[in-house]
Amino acid sequence: MKPKSTVQGLPVYQPGKPLEEVKRELGLEHVIKLASNENPFGCSDRVWPALSEVRDSFHLYPEGLAPELREKLAEHLEVDPLRLIFGNGSDEIVQMIGRAYLEPGAESVMAEITFPRYETHTRIEGATAVKIPLKDGTHDLEAMLAAVNEKTRVVWICNPNNPTGTIVGRDELTAFLDQLPEHVLVVIDEAYHEYVTDPSYPDTVSLLDYDPRIVILRTFSKIYGLAAFRVGYGIAHPDVIRELNRVREPFNVNRLAQKAALAALEDQSFVWYCRNQNRRGIDLITKKLDEWGLPYYPAHGNFILLETGIHSSEVFEDLLHQGVIVRAGHLLGHPNHIRVTVGTEEQNVRFLEALESCLKRKKRLS
Repeated sequence: MKPKSTVQGLPVYQPGKPLEEVKRELGLEHVIKLASNENPFGCSDRVWPALSEVRDSFHLYPEGLAPELREKLAEHLEVDPLRLIFGNGSDEIVQMIGRAYLEPGAESVMAEITFPRYETHTRIEGATAVKIPLKDGTHDLEAMLAAVNEKTRVVWICNPNNPTGTIVGRDELTAFLDQLPEHVLVVIDEAYHEYVTDPSYPDTVSLLDYDPRIVILRTFSKIYGLAAFRVGYGIAHPDVIRELNRVREPFNVNRLAQKAALAALEDQSFVWYCRNQNRRGIDLITKKLDEWGLPYYPAHGNFILLETGIHSSEVFEDLLHQGVIVRAGHLLGHPNHIRVTVGTEEQNVRFLEALESCLKRKKRLS
């Protein structure tokens, strides 16, 4: 039996090995994982008592539209609740967009190196992925605009971009939207939105009031520290939300996940703390990279993509055997780079010590 042609040959997403498995394989007690852009500070302390509130309802299906979370999030974002849709991670909403708007003969425009699920779901639906190279690690909106035609249904903008960490500014984005044809949906993936401190970063929610083509994706997996629960959400015009709900799986966000997200949302002091600690971590790491003369992309999320001058597989293996797990850049389209998640101060120092040791062994540092 053969799967449909659009699925044949698709790469399978390869997550990193579980931390405990790595410890057993290496025979190391202390291993730190800085590979998946997770929050090193965990999640709000309010989550755990909130989960106990639903322990007597595990036998019941969850609320399909997450009404309590919807109301509180709408209040937090200052949007109409009808503008919200929830997913099993924002990845699922990417899937919904593909199901609802893409089909054979359609085209979808995205950056050449960005979050890979855009291309995956484009291809699954039989549409064509039109990939535009990054410009200095950032979306080249001018070239992306030039690639749009009558077949284009969706344009994807990852902001901050994963894996480079760069951002598209407010002026560039609004100029792009002003020139974009009316028939094109623009998906702005802001998974790392809460980490950004740059004043030029666009307030995309305010753009929704006059541009119904925009879909904003955000998640509770990153700064809120709820990656295990898988709660993402989209913000869009009610008409777009209505179409996405047609293809959304029923009960797609479980009751525990809804409760955890609600509790996390109510603790904005935790979000502020994580943002500030992340910025301090970026400053610590990039200061040392500057001393070593190692290039890196401007970091606006909770990770840094840096160049070592050595094939990333070698650096990855060296750091791994020192008990530090990073993301090898050759898996991300950057063969001489590694992507490191910004950790706690202790983790950041340990990463820098391990990287220095590696670079000295590889004769990249004296």
